[in-house]
Parts: sequence; C-alpha cells; structure tokens
Amino acid sequence: MSAQAQMRALLDQLMGTARDGDETRQRVKFSDERVCKSHLLNCCPHDILSGTRMDLGECTKIHDLALRADYEIASKERELFFELDAVDHLESFIAECDRRTELAKKRLAETQEEISAEVAAKAEKVHELNEEIGKLLAKAEQLGAEGNVDEAQKVLQEVEKVRTKKKDAEEEYRNSMPASSFQQQKLRVCEVCSAYLGLHDNDRRLADHFGGKLHLGFIQIREKLDQLKKAVVDKQEKRNQERLKRREEREKEEKMKKRSRSRDRRRRRSRSTSRDRRRSRSRSRDRRRRHRSRSGSRNRGHRHSHEHGSRHK
Repeated sequence: MSAQAQMRALLDQLMGTARDGDETRQRVKFSDERVCKSHLLNCCPHDILSGTRMDLGECTKIHDLALRADYEIASKERELFFELDAVDHLESFIAECDRRTELAKKRLAETQEEISAEVAAKAEKVHELNEEIGKLLAKAEQLGAEGNVDEAQKVLQEVEKVRTKKKDAEEEYRNSMPASSFQQQKLRVCEVCSAYLGLHDNDRRLADHFGGKLHLGFIQIREKLDQLKKAVVDKQEKRNQERLKRREEREKEEKMKKRSRSRDRRRRRSRSTSRDRRRSRSRSRDRRRRHRSRSGSRNRGHRHSHEHGSRHK
C-alpha cells in the first residue's frame, strides 16, 4: 500500500468516508453491499495484517468507523446476518493461506536433504520445543509490558525448563546424523501464518515470530472465523426456533378458527332446527285452529237446520 493510500485509509477510519462532503459517500449505509462486512465485525484481514510482511493493501470495499458504530447500534435492536458475509470472506482468505502453507511445505520437501523418518521425528521434536519457547517468551514479554512482573518471571522459569528439554532433543538429533548434515538449516513452515521457522533459530527470533503482529494477526483471524461460524449456527438455530414457534402459533390460531367455525355451524344448525320446530308447531296450531273453526261451523250449521225444521212442524 502506498503512503498516500495508507493516509487515505487512515483518514477514512478516523473521520469517515464523507469527510470531504462527497454526497455519494454520504448516502452509503452500513448495509450497502459496497461496505466491508468483515470491517464492521472488526475482523478484516486488510486491517489486522496492515504493516506486516503480508500487508494486503487497501480493502476493495468501504472501511468506515462511523458505519461500524451505526452497525453496532443497529445490531442491538434487530438481528443482522452480516456474519455470513464475513465467514465467506475469512474462509476464502484462510483457504488461500493454507494453500500457500502446503506449497511451502512441498518446496521444502523437494529442496531439503532427505532424512529418515526417525531423524525427521527428532527434528520435529526440536521444532515443537522451539515453538513452545517462542510462545512462552512472547507471553512473558506481554506480561512484562502490562506490568505483571511476577507472572512474567513464572513464565520465564517455564522457559528455562523447556530450554533444558530442547537441549536434550538437539543432542539426540545431532547424534542421529552426520555433523555436516546437522549444520544444514532445517526449515519448517508455521501452520498458523505460513512463515518459515529454522531448526536452529535463537530465542530472540522465536519470540519475535510468535509474539509478532503477523503471527498474532493470523491467530486473531482464525479465532474470529471460529467465533463467526458459531454465531451463524446460533443465529440460524434461533431463527429456526422462532419460525417453529410462529408456525405453532399459526396452527393453534387455525385450530381455534376451525373450532369457532364449527361452533358457528352448529349454532346455525341449532337455530335452523329451532326455527323449523317453531314453524312446525305454528303450522300444527294453525291446522288445529282451522280444524276447530271448521268443526264449529259445521256444528252451528247443523243446529240451525234442526231449529228451522222444528218451526215448520
């Protein structure tokens, strides 16, 4: 990254992308596809590895601390799935790094002198102890920088114990091969950051590597990737549970509606039956009234005829 690009990126982060009054940039929201979602989640490799030998230069997407602040506020109010974009980004980056590591291992296997499996195992033991020493020294330096001197001294005591183990392992490795071959620098590729480590690296070199920005940056990226994957799984599980709950609620509401419609139908049938019964009773009463009316009329007619015949006699 050029000095001008570095300055522009720094100003973007400190003052925002709209610092010059660019209306187009002012309209950019944190959800815009042009915004780096890894930056919003504080895990973009372009930020983490800046200034190392693997400096990736300026990210092709927008980095803006103001947008990150907006995202952090919004993410507290509603669920955002930006972790998916960040996971894709970091997985692609780590896959490329692992590919370089395998290529470096292959080149070493082709260029370095062939040794037996037994000797290789002894050399691997020395490398492992070197790595342990480097990590402990880096930890001790960090504790010392934080003012935790007592803890730093305890770690240094552990370093001395590992150094003793390393000395014995080196002696065993030296005795297993010719002196001329032992002097040859045996290299190993760091599984974390793909840097080369020498079998005979001194403590300062080891501490600089394992406590350096590049190695720690790769650890941060790999750990962040694991965290994001877990967050994605948790959010998907939460979303699935919410969907299941909503579906159960809909099914419950639908059942209640069906029961309500069934009750309504029963009530309508009951009312219809009641009306039919009332109509039937009403018709029966009407028939009885008409029958009584006709019977009364016949009786009156019969009496009238009888009375009329009696007068004529």
